[in-house]
Amino acid sequence: MIRAGVATVDITPPAGLPLSGFAARTLPATGAHDPLTVRALAVNDTAMVVADVIGLHGDMSARIRRRCALPETNVIISALHNHGGPVSMAGRLTIETDEDYLQKLEDACVEAIDQAVAAQRPAKLSVGLGTDPDIARNRRHPGGSVDRALPLLRVRDENGGMIALMTGYACHPVVLGADNRLWTADYPHYVRRALETAHPGATALFVTGCVGDANTGHSAHASISLAANPDRSFAAAERIGEKIAKAAMDAAELQLGGDVAALEAQVSLPFKRRETETPAELATRWRAERAGAEPAHAALLDAWIHWAETIALESTDALTGRVSLLDWGGLAVFGLPGEIFAATALGLRAACGDRVAFIAGFSEDNPGYIPPAEEHAFGGYEVEEAHRYYGQPATFAPGCAEALAAAGVALLEKTQADRE
Repeated sequence: MIRAGVATVDITPPAGLPLSGFAARTLPATGAHDPLTVRALAVNDTAMVVADVIGLHGDMSARIRRRCALPETNVIISALHNHGGPVSMAGRLTIETDEDYLQKLEDACVEAIDQAVAAQRPAKLSVGLGTDPDIARNRRHPGGSVDRALPLLRVRDENGGMIALMTGYACHPVVLGADNRLWTADYPHYVRRALETAHPGATALFVTGCVGDANTGHSAHASISLAANPDRSFAAAERIGEKIAKAAMDAAELQLGGDVAALEAQVSLPFKRRETETPAELATRWRAERAGAEPAHAALLDAWIHWAETIALESTDALTGRVSLLDWGGLAVFGLPGEIFAATALGLRAACGDRVAFIAGFSEDNPGYIPPAEEHAFGGYEVEEAHRYYGQPATFAPGCAEALAAAGVALLEKTQADRE
């Protein structure tokens, strides 16, 4: 028998803390537009957790998994990756962290999991794919690939009442730009609101997919600006969120089985330096460029200069990435670290065949962009620059995305073998 429970814990910071997500934005938050939350869905002895922050450091995620009521191997902790949230990863994204807030965030994740477990009751799960909302665009290649899947999981009690809904989509939550100074979950806030309005009393989770090269259509460099843009406003976020929710609710209801399992794997993620100048040469060049730069670009160069004088001098020892898979009665829920590209997600979906899957990026850790090997030849922000903002000594080497995908496929095959 399936038992499921859901819980929400508020993590909205006070005004005055720095926002995270855009190097061009240096002023603190002035207030909240919508509440930031941690939402947990516990199914038997497993759980999926989403926190409304740009990312979680792997050290914090490991502590949360150890502290919660469930076995530490059975939990996926993912970030929404909203760029209207607080600084949430120590040592990353250039801005100093508030230690009191980080502790509150960690405690909230533990509390959400434990509350969801305590709230469990007999449940039935069903899943289906919504229609394509046609929102995401490949921001690196016009007309390039995006992951168009829009799964919707419905969790009902024994009487058919809706307990929770979980949907996921692969489009960067950056409708709001660097001019926004209000706490917000961006368009996913409106997705969740629409689902919960359609099902009063239920709690909605939004899982951000593999969005490393996907947003609503602007380039990554377009965010190096503090200018207001009607296409990057709360009105635009509301329109997009409600369209995605409407498309998700088109999903059919395929009943899922009663078997639940959790698997994980550890993958080595080596770095490769792309810069050909020395860090000292880069710092000198960027200081000269900064002298004539407008404020938003100057803020970006400040981050790069800091990187050249500190982080670029550190070793490039490989990181370890956790790949996890929850099998909820045949539904596959993958958790991958970092900013993963559409090609990697599409490869995993192909391996799933007819099985519906959630493929969550930003899970366990968000150490930066992890492009597939073929993208390295194209360079660009995600490949050549973002590691400086993320506080990494270099770009993740070609082959890292493929190694993560291979680990995911191996876990998937194991769940299929266990079913046979």
